[in-house]
Amino acid sequence: MKYFVVDAFTDKVFEGNPAGICVMDEWLPDDLMQKIAIENNLSETAFAVKEKDGYRLRWFTPGNEIDLCGHATLATAYVISNYYDLNIKTIKFHTLSGELVVVKKDDLYEMDFPSRMPEVFPLSEQMIEALGVKPVETYLGRDLMFVLEKEEDVYNASPDFSKLANLPDGLGVTITAKSEKYDFASRSFFPKLNVNEDPVCGSAHCNLIPYWAKRLGKVEMVARQLSKRGGTLYCRYDGDRVKISGSAALYSIADIRIK
Repeated sequence: MKYFVVDAFTDKVFEGNPAGICVMDEWLPDDLMQKIAIENNLSETAFAVKEKDGYRLRWFTPGNEIDLCGHATLATAYVISNYYDLNIKTIKFHTLSGELVVVKKDDLYEMDFPSRMPEVFPLSEQMIEALGVKPVETYLGRDLMFVLEKEEDVYNASPDFSKLANLPDGLGVTITAKSEKYDFASRSFFPKLNVNEDPVCGSAHCNLIPYWAKRLGKVEMVARQLSKRGGTLYCRYDGDRVKISGSAALYSIADIRIK
């Protein structure tokens, strides 16, 4: 089975967020896809099968299947447009989060995702101890989202991953602050899914974009993820939807020998 590794939200390898991509003729058993994700040991491995009007898309972390992943969606669109449906401009994905559309615009891939404004949530001492820094605001959507005082605090944060994994609320944890060079910056952690830090998390921006759009009074924004690899996301707030755009770079093409 052909297997691609693509770095998403960057135009060069060794930056952005690497995703494993398998575009298949038919579905493998769920437990086998999970084993492949564990073996790949990337934050996400995406599996896609062509359907009449698009592709069915599923995402697996080393821990389990999840309902939404931005960087692996972008990476899958890159693989399909360059190696399967050559020169396709619009790709429709059927997913656990509904229909997702990716439009190729020159070197960028624009994803149309659901907007998920997080709700204000009470801060606990357990959260502060896990983060190692006291946030100024706390929110909960799918993930816990902590707003820090300044960008430097996001960059320098050194959370205790075992304590993050023991927080009772949220699938993951995102920290964010206003940026000097960009509009806002963030980092994302998913130790509950065996991914301590997700280098560039597109799905977290379903929360981040509506929050920062309201706070900054802007519809279009540029975001930066401050992981060691780093990545840039071009964001647009569109009411109940958000547009997240980024570039991608191919790292490798290989064969997975499963038979």
